[in-house]
Amino acid sequence: MMLRDPFVDEAFEPNLMWFVGVFNVYDREETRGEELSVFDPDNQFDRRVLIVKYSLKLGCLSYRHKFVLFEFLAEKLRDRSYDFKNLFDIDDVYDSSWPRAEWYSLKDARGFFEDIYKLASEEWKDDLHKASLEDQSTW
Repeated sequence: MMLRDPFVDEAFEPNLMWFVGVFNVYDREETRGEELSVFDPDNQFDRRVLIVKYSLKLGCLSYRHKFVLFEFLAEKLRDRSYDFKNLFDIDDVYDSSWPRAEWYSLKDARGFFEDIYKLASEEWKDDLHKASLEDQSTW
């Protein structure tokens, strides 16, 4: 048995874009863009709201998916050379855009993901615990 992607019939590959892709407002500037434009991702209070209300509300993911994603994030945070800023760089060839200018020049991208990790450990506490009690090799 293998943990499957919730949208395509493939193995689930953890990716940090699960946490920040929800802020892509391309072709939704008047709806999601307006909603998110009031938040500054560099502001600590706004960042907490963004993470709890959007980044961690991944209803399509099971507790197992969350566990794998959380462990993947932990691994990337342990790698002091990992470039978190790269996740916020948008290539012109992709149909993507952030809700406000601060996203393109985020002051502390690593800190943003450290906050995601901290808040996920709180918000997903029960799911992470439940998954930790299972034999992940059977997923």
